[in-house]
Amino acid sequence: MTNPTSTVPSTTPITPPPTTRAGRREWTALGVLMLPLLLVSMDVSVLYFAAPAISADLRPSGTQQLWIFDVYGFVLAGLLMTMGSIGDRIGRRRLLLTGAVAFSAASVLAAYADSAETLIAARAILGIGGATLMPSTMALLRTMFTDPAERAKVLGLWSGVMTGGVALGSVMSGILVEHFWWGSVFLVNLPAMALLLILGPVLLPEAKNPDPGRFDWLSVPLSMAAVLPVIYGLKEIPSEGWHPRYVVSVAAGVLCAALFVRRQRTAASPLVPPALLRGRGFAPAMVLNLASAFGMMGSAIFTTQYLQSVLGKSPLSAALWSLLPSVLIGVAGPVTGVLVARGAGRGPVVATGFAISAAGYTLLVFTGTSSLWLVLAAAGVLASGVVMVMSQLTDLAMSTAPLERAGTASSLLETGTEFGGALGMAVLGSIGTAVYRHEMPSSAPSTARETLGGALATAARLPGRTGEPLLATAREAFTTGMHGAAIAGAAVLAVAALGAAVTLRGTGVRDDE
Repeated sequence: MTNPTSTVPSTTPITPPPTTRAGRREWTALGVLMLPLLLVSMDVSVLYFAAPAISADLRPSGTQQLWIFDVYGFVLAGLLMTMGSIGDRIGRRRLLLTGAVAFSAASVLAAYADSAETLIAARAILGIGGATLMPSTMALLRTMFTDPAERAKVLGLWSGVMTGGVALGSVMSGILVEHFWWGSVFLVNLPAMALLLILGPVLLPEAKNPDPGRFDWLSVPLSMAAVLPVIYGLKEIPSEGWHPRYVVSVAAGVLCAALFVRRQRTAASPLVPPALLRGRGFAPAMVLNLASAFGMMGSAIFTTQYLQSVLGKSPLSAALWSLLPSVLIGVAGPVTGVLVARGAGRGPVVATGFAISAAGYTLLVFTGTSSLWLVLAAAGVLASGVVMVMSQLTDLAMSTAPLERAGTASSLLETGTEFGGALGMAVLGSIGTAVYRHEMPSSAPSTARETLGGALATAARLPGRTGEPLLATAREAFTTGMHGAAIAGAAVLAVAALGAAVTLRGTGVRDDE
């Protein structure tokens, strides 16, 4: 039975504690932990509608504007593995609360930045804070919820909040910028962080590795050198094409990744112990999680452009419409946890989630240039399947990992998510762009043949209604390109469904401990 006054040990030992059902304290702490997770995911997209106001106020150069957007995600991705390992060493609650202080200070600095350089620095510090918060929240949930069925539900909720926060961030920024100044998009972080700093020491347990060994400082720059160039190159390829600079960037990152792996195999106290990857189900969970992120982010670059550039929605209107699929996202994770807890094996559930996501891509193949509801339905179906997959793979990986390595395990999963998302944007974005350029007539202006955005700008400069035929052709070409990318995305997810059915066969909730 649930014990409303249950307590959690101050330090997690290597031997797992007895399995007990969570009490009132743990469930209250869950609500507190969801707040920083929501804010960290929202900060990925919170500048979407604030960009024009920031440009008018701070007048950043083109390069500075790109860094204002991208530095947060780059720093976050680059430091996840390091912060996960540090949390295992110094204590996940301590790292979480330290990160909350840094995140709050950086939010104030960003809100009142008086130059582009200051805002870039503040966004970088926000990335550092986010890298401490994300793995710490997941690792603490692993510590607090020892009952397998409860943990499955909780990590399903974690995945839903993480996915939904990205969509909510853009809408929140649109509403705040419309009624306040652009700095308000950062100040909304402060109440939640204050609540975390007040209640965290009371509700959250401290948990760490009691025997971590010496910290491997050389692995820190190697991990960043492995992650950052690859993420950078993959994110630039969809818009700029396979430019040699981006290909070299990805190649350099892959080389550093090989050096990082070699270091982990030879170091006395590696940042990522190889034994962690050999845990039952951990490696398949990482690979399949990457595939699900590939599908999720690969579709997002098309659906957002479709709403604005094909249907002609305003940015705020497009963001509000894009919230509708989040209804399915909020339901998918918890429902999946209940299904698995009642006896469904992970393999069939994860395979079904991939199949549902593939069906979402298939729906996109049937869209035209005025298919609002079909695109929203496709996005909702795809995202709900992804949340089904991620919730179960997260639970599998975290239950397989030793408690003393929970922070490292969560950071590996999240780094894989960053890689998968960037890879999906690069591969599917490139397919869509190639089809678009093939479909555009050679007689069209060169800028219009490059991208749909270029076609919109070119059509706007033409007198009267002479630009309408070009605009209609470009929208049709973009939709056809989306069809091509959707077919490729559905194929990848179908293969992932087969992979899940094979590699996760016989894996259930109760046998992961």
